[in-house]
Amino acid sequence: MAGHNKWANIKRRKESVDAKKAERFSRHIKAIVAAAQTDANPETNLILKAAIGRARTDNLPWLTIERALNKSQASIRREKIPYEAYGPEGTALIITTLTDNSNRTVAELRKILSDHGGKIAEPGSVLWSFQNDTGATNRGWRPKFIQPLSEPGKKNLAALISALEHHTDVQTVISNTAAI
Repeated sequence: MAGHNKWANIKRRKESVDAKKAERFSRHIKAIVAAAQTDANPETNLILKAAIGRARTDNLPWLTIERALNKSQASIRREKIPYEAYGPEGTALIITTLTDNSNRTVAELRKILSDHGGKIAEPGSVLWSFQNDTGATNRGWRPKFIQPLSEPGKKNLAALISALEHHTDVQTVISNTAAI
């Protein structure tokens, strides 16, 4: 009688939940470390205060946040790098990363993109189809024009975006298509 062991079922579910939680926590830690590099005081650094607030709403332990703040003072410097890419059916993508090794990150992004029918674009070749709203609304990059996709193209783009978001260095992925 396969599959009747209760502990095996609990273990399988727990592993899945723990893996998702670890991925969320690592994203929060990276955001805190990046925000705290200029100023480690959340009272004077509003970006850091917001990152800590998001981490606390996701139940990141305070001890882990303190370790991330201490880590930010170390010599490891992470930089925020936006990459431009083309996805399935010529979809324009802006991929924002936070990395300590840009060579490793770009190689891994190239691999993910090529596996899903995309490629890294030349700097400036994709940005024309987006506008940056960093004013009062602070919404970031938004597409100027919405590109229509076929049903298989939508599925391929959804798979590509999912694969990119699972990469530990990727912060955001923005496309010029309607919501998938």
